[in-house]
Amino acid sequence: MKKAIVLLLVGLSVASCTQTEKGAGIGAVSGAIIGGAVTGNVRGAAVGAAIGGVSGAVIGSVAEQPGQCYYRDRYGRRYIDSCPRGGY
Repeated sequence: MKKAIVLLLVGLSVASCTQTEKGAGIGAVSGAIIGGAVTGNVRGAAVGAAIGGVSGAVIGSVAEQPGQCYYRDRYGRRYIDSCPRGGY
C-alpha cells in the first residue's frame, strides 16, 4: 500500500513538468532504486540517482526537440543530431 501511494505521488509530481524534468526525475528515482539494490548502501543509491538523473535529462531534452534524435557512436559517446528522413 505504501509503495502504491509513493508511486502515485511521484506520478502526480511530474505531471506538469517539461520532458527534460520528467526524464531527470524518473531517471534519478530509477537510478537510486537500482544503485541502492545493487550495492546495499546509501552511497550506491546516491551515485545511481546522479547517473540516472543526468541520463534521464539528456533523453528528456531530446523529446523537446522535434526532428532531433539521440544517438550513441561506436565508442559509446552520446550525441544529438537530426533524425534520418524516410523512417529508416
